[in-house]
Amino acid sequence: MIEIPEIRGKDIHGLEYLDEAELILFMAGNQFMVMDELLQTFKEEYGIERIFYETLPPGLLLKQILEGAKFKDVELPRIPDVYSSVSEDNMKILKERGYIDDYFVYLHNRIVLMVRKGNPKGIKSIFDLAREDVVVSHPNPENEDIGKYIVQMYLEVGGEELRRKVMEEKAKRGSTIFTTVHHRETPERILNGKADAGWVWATEVIYAQMRGLPVEMVEVEIDMSDRVNYYIAKLKNAPNPENADKFLEFIKSDKAQKIYRKYGFVPLEE
Repeated sequence: MIEIPEIRGKDIHGLEYLDEAELILFMAGNQFMVMDELLQTFKEEYGIERIFYETLPPGLLLKQILEGAKFKDVELPRIPDVYSSVSEDNMKILKERGYIDDYFVYLHNRIVLMVRKGNPKGIKSIFDLAREDVVVSHPNPENEDIGKYIVQMYLEVGGEELRRKVMEEKAKRGSTIFTTVHHRETPERILNGKADAGWVWATEVIYAQMRGLPVEMVEVEIDMSDRVNYYIAKLKNAPNPENADKFLEFIKSDKAQKIYRKYGFVPLEE
């Protein structure tokens, strides 16, 4: 059973409904900024009030399904009604092990760099991350599926040499710092000066700017939005199967897709 650190409490919602939840959602973490508005609209549409949800990285949520998890000595649900991920491999694992029957794509996103407002280090390219004067806040591919896409980007732009420089050589020297939950840690590091740039979803920069934080977005050489798919599925042993079906129906609706677009996601039709 894995332990969720107390510092990750912002990504666990509805603990008061733990024993009486009408819907349990494990949502890929980078959607955290959308969830309040999305679930409020869903509640109004379907009259479902008691919702427990987590917005941890999907790799961590997958481990929770497979192994179970605890938070502050509280045992968290192991089987949600709905699980979403940006990794199709995660969905294949669940399907192969009999947890789900099928899954589908409901959303897309882009990967960019977050820097402090004014871009003081003049970062314009993926290659700038290999500079010794640039400290990089970097998602860890072991738990954060965005990291797997980033590895692809390094390989396509600069080959294995660039990936090794940023992810191995600089990590040994301390100028690449890996994250556990990048959507929380990377903005904090950039704002407090502990990092100069960090890989994030474009939606995370947009959300930070909506909150008035002094950050900017740097577009890089590759636009991954045609390859970054958000997958979602209902669990076979879902505690609330009918409500799971309602949520999956809702997530594809125009109302839901418009909310996602507002926060910078790329809806299905785009």
